Amino acid sequence: MPPIPTLRTDRLVLRPFTPADLDALVVLHAEESFWWYPLRGPMSAEDTEAFLTRVIGRYESDGYGLQAVELIETGDLIGWAGLAVPHFLPEVLPAVEVGWRLGSAHRGQGLATEAGAAAVEFAFSGGGLDRLVSIYEPENVASGRVMDHLGFRAYLHTAGPQHGNEVEVRELHKSEWEAARG
Repeated sequence: MPPIPTLRTDRLVLRPFTPADLDALVVLHAEESFWWYPLRGPMSAEDTEAFLTRVIGRYESDGYGLQAVELIETGDLIGWAGLAVPHFLPEVLPAVEVGWRLGSAHRGQGLATEAGAAAVEFAFSGGGLDRLVSIYEPENVASGRVMDHLGFRAYLHTAGPQHGNEVEVRELHKSEWEAARG
């Protein structure tokens, strides 16, 4: 399996997480809104450490994993995004999901769309994938808009409850992505 690549956009770097990211990630995960969907509140430091260990382990076991998102201008870790196998939703497997989460100070600026687009481009142009899914709670309108911008229009599945809430799964095929790029 090839190593998880570092992806660059105009404003962002998406790179593999390392254990050194724990302190910055604990701060982000402590924001109530960061994990509002699906947890309805913050994540503890202990849970964040387990999350980071799991993400890093999945680079090897799955060949994909969420990546740290840094703002190029400052070098700050502002969230995470990228590709991951949605183990939490076995009814859609086999699948690779594209997802994103940003700290509150960095929302509403198109950064989630920028990070998601970089992950989608990698998936379809260098990652060897022909299909992606994206999963969200329909109440999370902002995340739905990011999916729309990325081309995820095809409804695939509603599942739930996940943490007590239904989630919707959309999909995007490489051929649709290529056609939209024109």
